[in-house]
Amino acid sequence: MEKTPDRTFCVAPMMARTDRHYRYLARLLSRRAMLYTEMTTTAAILRGDRRRLTFHPAERPLGLQLGGNDARHMRQCAVLAEEYHYDEVNINVGCPSSRAHGGMFGACLMRRPELVAECVRAMREAVDIPITVKHRIGVDGCEGYERLRYFVATVAGAGCRVFIVHARNAKLGRLSPKQNRAIPPLDYEMVYQLKRDWPRLEIIINGGIRDLDACERHLSKVDGVMLGRAAYHDLWQLGEVDRRFYGASGPATNRKQVLQNLLPYMEARVKDGDSMAPVTRHIAGLFKGEPGARQRRREAGGRKTLREFSRWVDRM
Repeated sequence: MEKTPDRTFCVAPMMARTDRHYRYLARLLSRRAMLYTEMTTTAAILRGDRRRLTFHPAERPLGLQLGGNDARHMRQCAVLAEEYHYDEVNINVGCPSSRAHGGMFGACLMRRPELVAECVRAMREAVDIPITVKHRIGVDGCEGYERLRYFVATVAGAGCRVFIVHARNAKLGRLSPKQNRAIPPLDYEMVYQLKRDWPRLEIIINGGIRDLDACERHLSKVDGVMLGRAAYHDLWQLGEVDRRFYGASGPATNRKQVLQNLLPYMEARVKDGDSMAPVTRHIAGLFKGEPGARQRRREAGGRKTLREFSRWVDRM
């Protein structure tokens, strides 16, 4: 029996952002938000080091975002994800990078809904955890609501019940990944229409959402919201997620408490031979909008030992 996580509030998978250290830090702010890994390709999993699949149990609920287009390989990776206790596998059908385009995965798969459906079907036959799809509203030469509707209908026909929709078209080869996050205009109404047309599907909206007030407005139209860079660069707002969207108190009440709770994790990483920098680089977002935020960020990054960092936290 498939057990689906609560996706009312999600943090988007982001390359070079949502690594295991960021996810642990985010979990110190919200116990309930749905988190996702950075996109990982099937080749990286099947031919690389499978230790990349490991994560701290505190990170759950956690989804593995997967890039690929071969149904057999996608099925193998889904089996591994279930073995490693991920709560979901999310298929990337939205990445506009040249790497994704050249590898025939990501946003270019919007043109091949039957292939996405084939992957979904193969994965669902192999595992009990949910298989979801994150996609754009369109891509070059495959735009407009009727094309989007056909994509969703085809993939839903293979058993996908959850669609995470970035409400922009992707312009492949003409815009950089950064430009593709900002230049194509947002069309939230198209995502709302999907929910009206398929009330039994779970529709999560993504793209250009900057704060929790905007999240609440979207939630009157769809089932869930997904924040990307706003959840990274303004990390502290995650501390309000549990109260506002789940009716529960969050795990921390102030920034100092968050960092104090982070210390045992950092100690474990140092004992494993890791440096401090991969963890402390994510702390900047805790101080966005605070007086002296820039100084705080410099101070956090300047602490080279755990003892120095701990003393700095104590003085906050």
